[in-house]
Amino acid sequence: MGAKKPMAIIMICAFLLSACVTGGTGSSGFSVGPVVSSSYSKPVIKAAPVVQKARLDIIVPMFDLGLPKDPKKYKKAGIWPELRRAEASRFAYKMKLALENTGVFGAVRVMPDKTATGDLYVLGTIDESNGANVAINIKVYDISGKRWFDKSFKHEVAKDFYSNIRNKEKDPYDPVFKQAASKLVEALDHHSNQQLDNLKAITDLRFGASFSEKTFSPYMQQKKGIVSLVSYPDKNDVMLNRIKAIRIRDQLFTDSMQPHYAQFSQKMDDSYRLWQQQSSTEYEAEQDSKRETIGNAVAGVALIGLSVLSAIMGGQSNSYGGYTAGTTGAVIGGMVGAKLLNKSFQSNEQAKFHREALSELGQSIDGEMAPQVVQFEKSTLKLTGNAKQQFSQWRKFLKKIFAEEATPNVQL
Repeated sequence: MGAKKPMAIIMICAFLLSACVTGGTGSSGFSVGPVVSSSYSKPVIKAAPVVQKARLDIIVPMFDLGLPKDPKKYKKAGIWPELRRAEASRFAYKMKLALENTGVFGAVRVMPDKTATGDLYVLGTIDESNGANVAINIKVYDISGKRWFDKSFKHEVAKDFYSNIRNKEKDPYDPVFKQAASKLVEALDHHSNQQLDNLKAITDLRFGASFSEKTFSPYMQQKKGIVSLVSYPDKNDVMLNRIKAIRIRDQLFTDSMQPHYAQFSQKMDDSYRLWQQQSSTEYEAEQDSKRETIGNAVAGVALIGLSVLSAIMGGQSNSYGGYTAGTTGAVIGGMVGAKLLNKSFQSNEQAKFHREALSELGQSIDGEMAPQVVQFEKSTLKLTGNAKQQFSQWRKFLKKIFAEEATPNVQL
């Protein structure tokens, strides 16, 4: 009997320990299955409210061509200046798309230059573009004049990119624009809500000062090229509300210009991608020291480049005949250019002819936009010329209206 008592104590302790383990999984006492209603009575910790940051509007001017100052260096650097002119527009549009895809900015607009009104300015330069490698430099400034960053971005296209059927509709350069857009999102996170709100206020004031410097400049202070906010007009200020109304109309006009850049990029899509592929082939051949293939590749790339500009110029023509000729030239030029990669020109003179034709077309790469009639209140104006000329005419039109309607602030 003496041995049974200790054994009984051990069994009771083991039972109690087992109950603690199985019953310790929750306040309901169940290790599995639904819990009892009383377990839901615990206080819920509420997440801190998310403060929405101001959505900054971005201006992306046409990219700088990145051409050497000495034209004699173009060939050595492997640069086709005519295509660079087309790329200046295409790259700006690609940058716009990448920034829009981040979902954190306001309106992103491609413009002829950096005089348009926005909160941020993304200034790009083409450093390299040969189908196999692309490099761009991006400088970002805000409306106060402060530089957010100055950084170069590079991307090496995978050697099997062009042969992979899954990449048929993809642009091999897209990753470099995504890199730049991600960097800007990162930079945005380093700015407080108050800083961003101040930038939006400065944008209003600088736009206003372009119409009436005397009225709006006192609200700002400039030191070493950087503008800071001193104060802001009352929300009922007549001049401020007038300027805001004009700015809304200005934004609508700049929005109306965006299809021009989209169409320009789309028209050169197929031919440009073919140029990228064949240019990449040339580059790889050169890197592998396969000198015997370079002559053929250069000639083929030149004619494919001609087809790119032929399509663009045809698409911008106001006549049906011009459009047809341009489209036909693009198709034929692309087909023949590809064949020339496997067959050399019969003479250097023939190659020279195509290079000169490409150069001649490149002179008018900034083709005219379709004329348009704009209206603001009771005034109308017909805008003509290319994008930069029409934007300049539009701004002069707005300033004229503002000046005509300005009245002395007289106490009655």
